[in-house]
This record gives sequence, structure tokens and C-alpha cells, in this order.
Amino acid sequence: MHIKHVTLRVKNLEQSIRFYEMITELTVLRRFKSDSAEIAFMTNGKGETEIELLHIPQGQTFEGKGMFICFETDKLDEMHQLAKDQGLNPSPIQNPGDQTCYFYVYDPDGVSVQLRTFPN
Repeated sequence: MHIKHVTLRVKNLEQSIRFYEMITELTVLRRFKSDSAEIAFMTNGKGETEIELLHIPQGQTFEGKGMFICFETDKLDEMHQLAKDQGLNPSPIQNPGDQTCYFYVYDPDGVSVQLRTFPN
């Protein structure tokens, strides 16, 4: 068993798509409307990672407190600089002593996104 996707309810679908395309390098796999909802599935193209962005105008969005989503990257310094250049106020790069390094940045709805390197 594995996680197929994680759903995030968002306030602004376009803004969230741009954020995840830029910070996680995911791309929109499919996008559609269902009643008043608009949905975009984003993926890394390999079938390994999927995030569903769900916008319901009258619905409540997740406030982002108490959880984070971790993405593995081999371009930590480059992505950290990109986040800084885009005014996203990333945390400093941290090295916890386990051969990994990471930083955090918040998505447009306050979800904490961690980009992390892991040893080979």
C-alpha cells in the first residue's frame, strides 16, 4: 500500500499551481471542474508523487498548522535561492547531523513545505 495523492484545499488555484510548479517542480497532470469545485492534480511525471489542489469557493481551506510536506531534491541550494529571489522567506538551510539538509517555505495557504536532500 502507498499514498496515491495528498489533497490540499486552496484559496486560489492559480497561485497554488504556480507555487508548486516553481518550488517542487511538479506539473499539472489533469485539471477539471466538478460542480463548484475546481481541481488540479500535480505530479512529478513519474507516477511517484501526486498532489491534488482543490478549490471550492465556499469551502474552508487548511490553515497549514501542525504538518508539513517533504520533497526530496538534489538542488537544495538552487531552490533555496529561488525561494529567496521570489520573496517566499524560506528558513535557513539546516543540517541536523544525519547527512541530510533541508529548509522550509510556506505555500500560499500556509502549508509548510520542506525541501530536503538525502544521502545516496
